[in-house]
Amino acid sequence: MQTDTLHELMQLIDSRTALIQVETVEEIRLLKIIGNAAELKGWDFYVWTISTGVHKHAEHPSYSSEQSLKASLGHIKDSGPVGIYALLDAAPHLIDPASLRLIKEITEDYPNKPKTLILLGRAFHLPEDLAHISARVTVDFPTHDRIREIYLEQAYRWLSEKHGRALFRSPDDETLFLQSLSGLPEEDVERIVINSIQIDGKIDLNDVESIVKFKKENIGKDGLFEFYPATTSLLEVGGIDGLKQWLDVRRSSFLSVDSDAALPAPKGVLLLGVQGCGKSIAAKAVANAWHVPLLRLDFGILYSKWLGETEENVRTALKQAEAMSPCVLWIDEIEKGITSDSGGSVDGGVSRRLLATILVWMAERSSRVFLVATANDVSQLPPELLRKGRFDEIFFIDLPSLSERHEIFEIHLIKRKLNPAKFDLARLVKHSEGFSGSEIEQAIVSGLYSASPNNKSFGTEQMVAELLSTKPLSAVMSEKVSALRDWAETHTRRANGSKTR
Repeated sequence: MQTDTLHELMQLIDSRTALIQVETVEEIRLLKIIGNAAELKGWDFYVWTISTGVHKHAEHPSYSSEQSLKASLGHIKDSGPVGIYALLDAAPHLIDPASLRLIKEITEDYPNKPKTLILLGRAFHLPEDLAHISARVTVDFPTHDRIREIYLEQAYRWLSEKHGRALFRSPDDETLFLQSLSGLPEEDVERIVINSIQIDGKIDLNDVESIVKFKKENIGKDGLFEFYPATTSLLEVGGIDGLKQWLDVRRSSFLSVDSDAALPAPKGVLLLGVQGCGKSIAAKAVANAWHVPLLRLDFGILYSKWLGETEENVRTALKQAEAMSPCVLWIDEIEKGITSDSGGSVDGGVSRRLLATILVWMAERSSRVFLVATANDVSQLPPELLRKGRFDEIFFIDLPSLSERHEIFEIHLIKRKLNPAKFDLARLVKHSEGFSGSEIEQAIVSGLYSASPNNKSFGTEQMVAELLSTKPLSAVMSEKVSALRDWAETHTRRANGSKTR
């Protein structure tokens, strides 16, 4: 990472760029990199802070009364030698017109006396007057190779200090641990690795959970997505054996830290299906099966009345999701946020621009963010989202078959501490034809409410009565459901193990 950032800085400095913007939380490391750039260039390197004013880097600052940004910029303009000047946390002071004017004059005088100003801070936006004359340097997170290098350095140090005592770890847990550190600054990576090893000399799932908690507290602060606890197991999802098998085969590729692996990491799936057939619960189960965080992107939170802000919210949310990698990013009912309105007449084109932003991200991302999008109405999905290659696979979750309904009844009865052996499951399966998984679950819940408080009277007869009194969605909206199933027959891969018709 340091080499890439240094190379990018040198390119900008050599191309006579006078104003550079660097957003980072690793101030100390970046100052070292800038110092290396100055040394390669043969220039002096100065630093400004509001507490010390301008002073030569690596030298003890002399505190003076002339520490304001305006006064310091005046000194740099009139008396400062050729060199690089890093201005730390200067963004809040740029509201001063005089400071803006001085920065412009310093950059305009660059051909006569080269002075490169580098604005360094956590996250900031430059005023328009400066934005168009500046260049931005993006500091990438450490690579998997660098993360592993830090881990091994600390592991060997611990082993040496403990006189050869073994560092107990499961290979799978170690892989998850290293993966979960992606998206964090190098300083955080090193601190977390040291703490994890020093606490108990083990690397296990508890350490992974601690990293996820750390990321949640430090990355998703602005609430652009929701964190969901990955508590649903694939074993709790009835049917969808085709999807389960597909996910199981790709788990190791998704979690692998080998950048030279022959098989690419899976990117995501689109789950289509009849409402209530388990699309959302399947998304939750994927995160649980792979032991990674589950993030839900809510278009209602992202949309803004201000022009351009919705797209910026989406870009920020996707960037945060990448910092949480490896993770599962869940977009529920994606058709409600991205319509097929090609003219953009409904929302002034916001949904089209939002779609373009997401499509570019889907095509260019290299981070291990597994996208699970769900949809109920395929007619509302834009063709470019359904084009081959956007998703690894488009799965259709159909109404459950006889055997799948049997499995679903067992799962939900056991979930409510009821013994499936005490029910005539064959009768329940027969009377639940056309029911979705959620409709079966609700029939059980309604039956329990109708039974006596101690549930002693709850049995097959009460369940059959509930099923007969319920009209499933497949009957209420038979034409729409039939049309969806017909379309899926030739355009998607079946998530269910067998056909229902």
